[in-house]
Amino acid sequence: MGAFVGEQTYLNYINGEWVASTSGKTIKSINPANRNEIVGLVQASSADDLDQVVAAAKAAAKAWRKLSGSARGDFLFKAANILERRLDEVAESMTREMGKTLPEAKGETARGVAILRYYAGEGMRKVGDVIPSTDSEALMFTTRVPLGVVGVISPWNFPVAIPIWKMAPALIYGNTVVLKPATETAVTAAKIIECFAEAGLPAGVINLITGSGSIIGQGLAEHKDINGITFTGSNQVGKAVGQAALARGAKYQLEMGGKNPVIIADDANLDLAVDGTISGGLKSTGQKCTATSRVIVMRGVYEAFKEKLVAKVQDLKVGHGLEQGTWLGPCANENQLNTVVSYIAKGIEEGAELLVGGARPEQADLADGFYIQPTVFDKVTADMTIAREEIFGPVLALIQVDTIEEAIELANDSDYGLSASIYTQNIGNILSFIQDMDAGLVRINAETAGVELQAPFGGMKQSSSHSREQGQAAIEFYTAIKTVFLKG
Repeated sequence: MGAFVGEQTYLNYINGEWVASTSGKTIKSINPANRNEIVGLVQASSADDLDQVVAAAKAAAKAWRKLSGSARGDFLFKAANILERRLDEVAESMTREMGKTLPEAKGETARGVAILRYYAGEGMRKVGDVIPSTDSEALMFTTRVPLGVVGVISPWNFPVAIPIWKMAPALIYGNTVVLKPATETAVTAAKIIECFAEAGLPAGVINLITGSGSIIGQGLAEHKDINGITFTGSNQVGKAVGQAALARGAKYQLEMGGKNPVIIADDANLDLAVDGTISGGLKSTGQKCTATSRVIVMRGVYEAFKEKLVAKVQDLKVGHGLEQGTWLGPCANENQLNTVVSYIAKGIEEGAELLVGGARPEQADLADGFYIQPTVFDKVTADMTIAREEIFGPVLALIQVDTIEEAIELANDSDYGLSASIYTQNIGNILSFIQDMDAGLVRINAETAGVELQAPFGGMKQSSSHSREQGQAAIEFYTAIKTVFLKG
């Protein structure tokens, strides 16, 4: 049996089998470009289902951890090849489920393939060090051991890349996995798990369960047999997950929000800066934790930058992500659309000047989708709501400053610290930005939203639990160090 039955009902994957929830209930995954189109039905799982899936992962953990790293890597290589073969199908599913354009969806799926191959190779890399002992007749060294069962709670905005960048390191370092994806993109998640199933991973090593966050997500965080939990999503939910894990002594990793600034210095290449601001802030309809939100521009180039930015934003084509030429798809769901609309209204109410966008598109063929025009505000001050709270939509707030020092101080004036960028040619500006910017990712003459899979990723302040994902840094979360003292 495959991931789905009938036309479009997708199942859980528990202990190597595709099974329906004991609740007998399903949840609709709808196309945000057309609210009348159902992409699929996914399981509304119960607490009993959760117990079953965790038990399966726990039972599989001992044999999986005893495999060599290279043997585990072989499974990831196979999964990568299968995902690569199915790239177009998975990307189209992503576009239909959450709205991002097909080229973006294909790029993300290709990134998922690359992540799998990267971590497959990790199975052959070192996991410890020899440390001199004070006893000349002893050998002392470190090794690493897996946590056991890892719960993965992933969001809807990157429905291929984020689950894979959490699951791949968990698996290669010897853990078994329970994936709980966002219900909005659970069909895409099922297709990813199909790739692992086809790769022949032993039963129980990787599992999929869908359902509500309150039952399945929080249930994972609270479950006594989940040894580690990795979460990407909102601050409110992330903190609840972290508190539940902390209360029972489980390891947790949280990647949450951002209110990411870009600084435009008076010596910036304005064309490059405009392109980077638009790409960083508006691609994926602004639904990235690393998306540019605050655009801090020095007075000397403010008007010239604004003019170029508005002209380009006005030319962006809003439409269905599967249609050629579409640059901006819909918001991923109705709640997100309503959130963005409310923030735009708040910006106007608090005195910001709307330069472009700010409304639903007028085209009749977009009426049934969750579309919003790309939006740019002028005359934004640091105390306005749109300058302080994460919007998670295609909204840019322009803020004028007089000096680089003021720009960096303003950029740091946030509860968040995920990513930040600056456009400048001045080495002094660059060094000040690198040293003084309180963010986990800083980029120079590049957009805020660039994350490379081989580099550590995570934020400062309220953006994360201060751990790091991706690259070789992932080993720090998914394993524990064991120190060995050996004497004959």
